[in-house]
Amino acid sequence: MATSHGIKLAVYLISSFFGDLNAKVCECLLRRGTLTLAQIMQFTELSSPNARKCLLVLIHHNCVQAFNVQQEGTFGTAPRIVTHYMALFDYIIHRIRLPKFMEIVTKEFDKECDQIFEGLVQHGRLSLQQILDRHGATAKKGKSGADAALDRFKRLVSARFVERCPAPEPFIAPPTEDEKAAAKKKGRKAAQMDEKTIEIQALEAAAPMESLRFSIEMESLNDDASEKTKEMAIGEKRKKDEKELLAKDENQVLWRVNVEEFLRRLRNKACVANVKARLNDEAAIVLDAILELSKSSETKVKVDHSAPVSIDSIYDAVITKEGGIGMDLERIRSSLAQLGCEVPLVPLDESYSIDLKNIIEMAKIEEVEPIVWRRYGKEAYRMFRLLSQSGRLMPTDEISDSTFVEKKDAVRILLGLWKDDYLEMRKVLLRGNNQTELMLWRVNKESLWKQVLDELYHAALNLRIRIIHEQELDHQVVGELRTSNRGDPKQRRLKLESAFFNLDDVIMIFHDF
Repeated sequence: MATSHGIKLAVYLISSFFGDLNAKVCECLLRRGTLTLAQIMQFTELSSPNARKCLLVLIHHNCVQAFNVQQEGTFGTAPRIVTHYMALFDYIIHRIRLPKFMEIVTKEFDKECDQIFEGLVQHGRLSLQQILDRHGATAKKGKSGADAALDRFKRLVSARFVERCPAPEPFIAPPTEDEKAAAKKKGRKAAQMDEKTIEIQALEAAAPMESLRFSIEMESLNDDASEKTKEMAIGEKRKKDEKELLAKDENQVLWRVNVEEFLRRLRNKACVANVKARLNDEAAIVLDAILELSKSSETKVKVDHSAPVSIDSIYDAVITKEGGIGMDLERIRSSLAQLGCEVPLVPLDESYSIDLKNIIEMAKIEEVEPIVWRRYGKEAYRMFRLLSQSGRLMPTDEISDSTFVEKKDAVRILLGLWKDDYLEMRKVLLRGNNQTELMLWRVNKESLWKQVLDELYHAALNLRIRIIHEQELDHQVVGELRTSNRGDPKQRRLKLESAFFNLDDVIMIFHDF
């Protein structure tokens, strides 16, 4: 969801990491949509070599996806294949989460795995041979060192922290005559609803098959190639020709960070934290156990429900967790009821699934309610809370009576929330002896979440700019500044960075989960 301030944040991130020229190309694609190289050159006024160079860098760091489409010929000319480029907004924003991903890897594996993962974070895409060369295993430690490094890489792939890169330039075939005929039969509206955008088709065509996504082909290692890199020092960054960044050879398998796995873990952590604060520790322990048990069957971040898990499996997992040793089946069932789970109709198959979508919705509401309180006051908070919980259209009188606010004040507050797009209003004419107009109110969550997300992006952009400013001050600081009332620049920067990462946690709730 690329909102106005979301695009500004993405462009600023690209500028910070890769420079202004790359940011210019990225902004062009984010604002104008999918474009060809000629169009990018036209809108950015960059030369062909510069535009190509920028696209190669952005593709290599998973910020742009290229794909080929067939362009119809004119006046007897044959159709030709044209390459299009689209910006991957989500992957650009994910760059601010790389420290969180690194922290997860560090906690789960040893330092050597951490170094391998760090290489992918820095370089975007690498082949297995490049990963091992960078790690320095074949250079200084011999074959046993190479085997150890390969084993650590396998552990990262097995944990789904690393995945195969998508195809560099998939071909999107034009619809066949049968498909066109089927679309005509469905009707224009139905066809538009079923039709996937060219961007979605490109992403699906580029994605590797699930069976190959985490598969390591050992024959891709080349012992001869490793001999040529023996003189390279550990961690040394190799200088490459720009064309090598894209790795045109489709037979070469490239690897990158698997963002989905990290987002899934961060989502689970956010859900458990929300339940712990909203309900109690026992419900959080039960939820954590279910999410851990169902992780093997989950492949997507945005799912409505967790996979069904039997009560026996839940009990076995709960008693192994801190605070869960004393919990029996009845207390677990009580926590499951608090989490919204219904008692199974078949007692012999007592399995439970958690409504994750509802937990995320509750987390969003809890983030918005304090904003309403600060901006509009306590009465507005009570009205907004009532409407968000009811989920239906409510008349002004009912809202006024339920929140104990005078009708005149209620109308004023509701209109204020409506003008700022926090509420949706509908007017209904009641016909009778005296025709009256009735105002109905509700929270339009879809539009409200988008508005709040844009405000969060705005705040994140301002924080990011302030952090960079503090870093510059830290480098330029002199003795008299250290003794001034401004305090230690490093401490200020650390506080700002902590606030930034906390803000990003909220952004993920509204956008990624």
